[in-house]
Amino acid sequence: MPDLVLDWYIHNKRDLPWRRPGTTPWGVLVSEFMLQQTPVARVEPVWLAWMAAWPTPSALAAASRADVLRAWGKLGYPRRALRLHAAAAAIAEQHGDVVPSDVDALEALPGVGSYTARAVAAFGYGLRCPVVDTNVRRVVARAVHGAGDAGAARVKADLVDVDALLPADDATAATISIGLMELGALVCTARAPRCEACPAREVCAWEANGRPDYAGPRKPVQGFAGTDRQVRGRLLDVLRAAPDPVDRAALDAVWSDAGQRDRCLHSLLVDGLAEQRDDGRFALPA
Repeated sequence: MPDLVLDWYIHNKRDLPWRRPGTTPWGVLVSEFMLQQTPVARVEPVWLAWMAAWPTPSALAAASRADVLRAWGKLGYPRRALRLHAAAAAIAEQHGDVVPSDVDALEALPGVGSYTARAVAAFGYGLRCPVVDTNVRRVVARAVHGAGDAGAARVKADLVDVDALLPADDATAATISIGLMELGALVCTARAPRCEACPAREVCAWEANGRPDYAGPRKPVQGFAGTDRQVRGRLLDVLRAAPDPVDRAALDAVWSDAGQRDRCLHSLLVDGLAEQRDDGRFALPA
């Protein structure tokens, strides 16, 4: 199966800016932060603008948190922006402004977990390093184990599964890693897999089993309308758009439920995404 995925990826991969020749490991790290729970189409223009403004970790570290949050825009989950800002400072101070290639060193950076560390090692440095996300788990569950989906994460077992598919050669292994991810994103999808277009169809255990339905628990789909996430986003929209600190009235106007609005404003202050000045007005953090 790995050779089939490799050939398919080479001929069918999406032209994404963070995959283009010349992209630095820093660019890959930025893309991985932005792509967490956010569609590619929304990330691409923000990533391009971000890399033009801050092409190195030290450049981002020198920016204010307010500028970072403004540049993050509508990507959502803005705490990621502050974690990336903190990671940039650590890279600049501790690693000579060069993103480390070692997985343990990457995981020691603020906001960098196991998946992101492995993605940077594989996609940023072209190393043989199993990378497992939801898409990869689904491809392996179907093609290797004949199941309709992967079910609950099994971190060690999932890494062993993917490791077994990778050749010894670093560059080829890294390409297969991203190919597995791309296959899951474009063809072996959760709801409507396009098995007729799958390069691994002839060796797929799920296909051989008659494509049994997945009977396990499904992760609930999170709504957005009326949630604290929406309220926090609207409050941040006001702060991002204002060149100067704003009065409380400007924030009160964005949401009618005072209790929910106050709770969300408090959470923004606690998370360091907003601050209250001595005169009582509110602004993005300095």
